[in-house]
Amino acid sequence: MGQQSSHSTAAGHNHPKYLAHHFESMEQQNSSGKLGMWLFLGQEVLFFSGLFLMYVLARMFYPDTFLAAHELLDWKLGALNTIFLLTSSLTMALAVRGAQVNSQPQMYWNIVATIVLGGAFMVVKYIEYSHKFHDGLLPGHFFDAAKAMHNGVPANIPGAPAVFFAIYFIMTGTHGLHVLIGMGLMLWLLVRIKRGDFNSENHVYLENVGLYWHIVDLIWIFLFPLLYLVR
Repeated sequence: MGQQSSHSTAAGHNHPKYLAHHFESMEQQNSSGKLGMWLFLGQEVLFFSGLFLMYVLARMFYPDTFLAAHELLDWKLGALNTIFLLTSSLTMALAVRGAQVNSQPQMYWNIVATIVLGGAFMVVKYIEYSHKFHDGLLPGHFFDAAKAMHNGVPANIPGAPAVFFAIYFIMTGTHGLHVLIGMGLMLWLLVRIKRGDFNSENHVYLENVGLYWHIVDLIWIFLFPLLYLVR
């Protein structure tokens, strides 16, 4: 009985506090976490692939509409948002690097910078959306060409402009929701970083949120030219 207790104490002593009881080692736990994240990201790619297919089909049916309607999008604001997200990918990578070298300040402040850049992206998107709502450039039967013309916007777009703006709002809105989710996850990471939960051995949660954020950034890299730089 005493020998069993001794073995249990030794096992507990060698068991890291951040290792879940159903895993035998940190390597196994980290591998499982990464596998789960890659499976999730795979379905995210499939989800957005459906939206991109919608875009391709709509552009095939209304090529003139897309060529004319994209002129009503501000490519400079789109480019600014691209810079924000690309920079945020860098700060996210630096945060993961901070965990690998056991630097809590590097983790913390780079996550803060990533949240700020994500917030800047959403502010720009709010500015874009508010202009579209003000000018009546909305999807479906909400599209108001008369209101747009009254506000000095050339809304005499051939074909079906409401279709273009439906795709614009669906694709950028879905992407924006993913940005907000990523920012929420990073706030959770900040709490855990302050608590000292991450180090060179245990940072799979930080790395997984980083992978999610990189995918969100990559999707925008495709959205920007498809919507703002139509040729």
